Amino acid sequence: MQTTKLSTNSILPLTCSRSGTCCFGKDVMLNPWELLNFSKEKKIAPREFKKLYTELGGIRLLFNGNLDKKGQKSCSQYIDNAGCSVHKGRPLACRLYPLGRQIQFDKAHYIYEGATFPCLTDCAEVLDLPKLSVGEYLKGQEADPFEKAQDAYLIVMQNIADIAFELLLESELTKSGDTKTLNAWRVLGTDLPEVLVEKIGNDWLDSLMIPDITEDTENPVTFAEKHNNLLLLTAQEQFGSLQTLQELHEAAVLMIGVALHLAKGLGADAKEISEHWIEIAKNHGAKE
Repeated sequence: MQTTKLSTNSILPLTCSRSGTCCFGKDVMLNPWELLNFSKEKKIAPREFKKLYTELGGIRLLFNGNLDKKGQKSCSQYIDNAGCSVHKGRPLACRLYPLGRQIQFDKAHYIYEGATFPCLTDCAEVLDLPKLSVGEYLKGQEADPFEKAQDAYLIVMQNIADIAFELLLESELTKSGDTKTLNAWRVLGTDLPEVLVEKIGNDWLDSLMIPDITEDTENPVTFAEKHNNLLLLTAQEQFGSLQTLQELHEAAVLMIGVALHLAKGLGADAKEISEHWIEIAKNHGAKE
């Protein structure tokens, strides 16, 4: 799909008309800190929010409400004629909409999809409202901590993948001439999220999306760092005494699966990332 690149100085009709049309028929992906914020605003435990209002192991917000005129279901948090019931806890995707955010060479870029500004399709009245720069819009949406969370979890994603690299490259697995591990990584990159959920299993899904962190949860970077340490500890406890090549293979595949599932929750291209990781592994001696 065509995208239009923007700068923070780009002027657009970004004042919301509050018609609620953007709360229907969307894919809103979540990272663990966003799920936590939703649960706080809902005043329920993260585990309960994950169970009631998300799918795919917690990485996608459930859209199971009433239908709009196009037959699209509303977000599970949307209340007719009132709007979002957890507006203060909304995730980055909702704060940015209709904009998107891409990371290239460690620098963030803002975009919108299509040649025409998305809001004009269903909310043409925005043309009569004050225009804003992208920078003004982001400030008003209080997007900064949620952008920091997204960036912090990209680091966590890579750190999880590094566990898989260690299991593959720093063990007897690569020396054995193993080829099935990288083949499995490639399959994981193309798996549907529903399939990946089944392969990962509930224990690792819970470790990934609802970590046992109750202090310093306001700071997304601190939260992500604590979460990263918990994941590393869990992996160490689970994989620290593996003996057989089959066990090493299964663990390396599982960890890439967990990393790719987090990637999907961050809105990243899992296939592209898996191919990148495969090339890195091959450059360090792994075979396919």
